[in-house]
Amino acid sequence: MSTSPELDVHEELSGAAIGRLHIVLGILITLITLFDGYDTFNPAYVIHYVAKPWGLSPSQAGFLVSSGLFGAIGHGAVADRLGRRGTLLVGLWVVNVFTLLTATIGNDFWSFCALRFATGLGLGVLLPLGTTFVNELAPRRVSNAFSLWGVTLGWSLGGVFAGLVGVYLTPHYGWQILYYLGALSIPLTLVAHAVLPESPQFLAVRRRTGELRALLGRLRPERAALYRDAAFVSADAASMPNPVAALLSPRYRRVSLTIWITAFLSLFAIFGLTGWIPTVMQKRGESFAASFGFGALMQAMSFVGGLTLAMLADRKMALTPRYLATWWLIGGIAVLALVFVSGHGVNLAIVAVAGFCIIGAQHVLNNFTAGSYETLLRASGVGMELGVGRVGAILGPYVIGLLQQATGGPDVLFWAIGGAAIVGAFAIGSLGLATVPRHATVDGAPAE
Repeated sequence: MSTSPELDVHEELSGAAIGRLHIVLGILITLITLFDGYDTFNPAYVIHYVAKPWGLSPSQAGFLVSSGLFGAIGHGAVADRLGRRGTLLVGLWVVNVFTLLTATIGNDFWSFCALRFATGLGLGVLLPLGTTFVNELAPRRVSNAFSLWGVTLGWSLGGVFAGLVGVYLTPHYGWQILYYLGALSIPLTLVAHAVLPESPQFLAVRRRTGELRALLGRLRPERAALYRDAAFVSADAASMPNPVAALLSPRYRRVSLTIWITAFLSLFAIFGLTGWIPTVMQKRGESFAASFGFGALMQAMSFVGGLTLAMLADRKMALTPRYLATWWLIGGIAVLALVFVSGHGVNLAIVAVAGFCIIGAQHVLNNFTAGSYETLLRASGVGMELGVGRVGAILGPYVIGLLQQATGGPDVLFWAIGGAAIVGAFAIGSLGLATVPRHATVDGAPAE
């Protein structure tokens, strides 16, 4: 009597070769995160045009940047229960609608901030779920590099394009052009509706076997015949834990808390720096174009730094926390150096190092987080990391605005950013080899 083979979805995905569907989905997630990065960073280029007409203090200018960063906490639990695909598509439509409204009716400080707040509820979905999608699809041997190409490239390019639009188009068409161009995400959302499948590991957890067989057959066509009669190992969906309680259970507590502290400090540094760098560089004597160009430079270098770190992490995953600590330590020291040295060449070099190290490391932290939890908790784990981190992102531009208002000079920016990066380095570096969680299969058993 023959029996159907029982297959582990995690192992099937981890052992796959990069195929056509991997590439298509990687490109789609790249484009989604491109609009996320673009929309996240473009308020830094609005400040120049609205600060005087709207009579903004430095703290209000910082809040203008921060207002679009609310969101992210809670959607991970929704995605783990209701599905990655639907949650991601809803997030895209929220961004589409409120981006257009920002361009058309965000004509004063409070209306702009209110619309940015609503946009942020959608933006908070895109990067965490993009990271979760890519992490679950990626073959194990290239998981970090695949995530960098599938998520970070888009997010970094979005930041670069925001800088280029700020430099070349806003002087002619006003700051509103940033948001009219951001609405080009609408046709991309229609493509996502047609192309984006549900996460295979979520299908396994929910025992949607027919859909899972079809999707695995597309991802691994050489094994499609085997999948037609196979049963799949999956966790009992009814046993899904309370996500936050599970993340703080003895199994995950130290890793979760360390990741949250590190993400808070990292995103405080990243958004404090990117939100204020055009304005601060103008105060240091840089031209308008050069000051706006620093933001694009940081985003471009962040991809190079993240990719370099990802390749190191793929070679020795257990050392990922130590690599992350090294990146943030170097970046923090470089930013602190701006307190003591100046000049166009020095500014360029240090901003490039900051993008390479501080922002680049955050991308790998996202993927490290996704790989630290089993399937049932993965979206919640990444969502909580970026949710807690987003609190730091919200506070970064606002607190640095307050500090500049109190001190009357830009040097406090470099003290705050450099210090946050260095403390974050020590936090993540405290995770020894024995405390780094191993990847888990869909049934929670550790995989090699």
